Amino acid sequence: MAAYDDAKFRLMFPYFADTTAWPEPFLSSCWDMASEFISTAECPCRNLNGKSLQLALDLMCAHIAYLLGSPAAGGEGEGASGGGLVTSASIGAVSVSIAQPPVKDGWDYWLNQSPFGQQLLALFSAKAVGGFYVGGLPERLAFRKVGGTFR
Repeated sequence: MAAYDDAKFRLMFPYFADTTAWPEPFLSSCWDMASEFISTAECPCRNLNGKSLQLALDLMCAHIAYLLGSPAAGGEGEGASGGGLVTSASIGAVSVSIAQPPVKDGWDYWLNQSPFGQQLLALFSAKAVGGFYVGGLPERLAFRKVGGTFR
């Protein structure tokens, strides 16, 4: 089962290296929240297992923490800006044009709000080549049911 490892997380994501700006209890709670989006259970039938499951959970944790912003800064971080790519800006009468990332749905839009979410989307795309399986018995992912009989 995957678990939060503060030292490894900070090594993997130097953005969160400052322990004053990003205290361990805050990041641990973000990891707990991430585990609500991505199951921490290991199963040989799943696309996300072992290191890829740990990476997915760490990326989701980083994404959530980035969007919430540093507690030391009062929750105002880069993630609080709403995202998007600045395509043009002017100074007189202040005008800024932002291009939203190309997305299929609200999930993609939300994950595109941080670089960590974008990496997570890429991981999902690589791991879900045949599509993700939702619901049902794990045995039904195989050719045979438990006991060796075919469906």
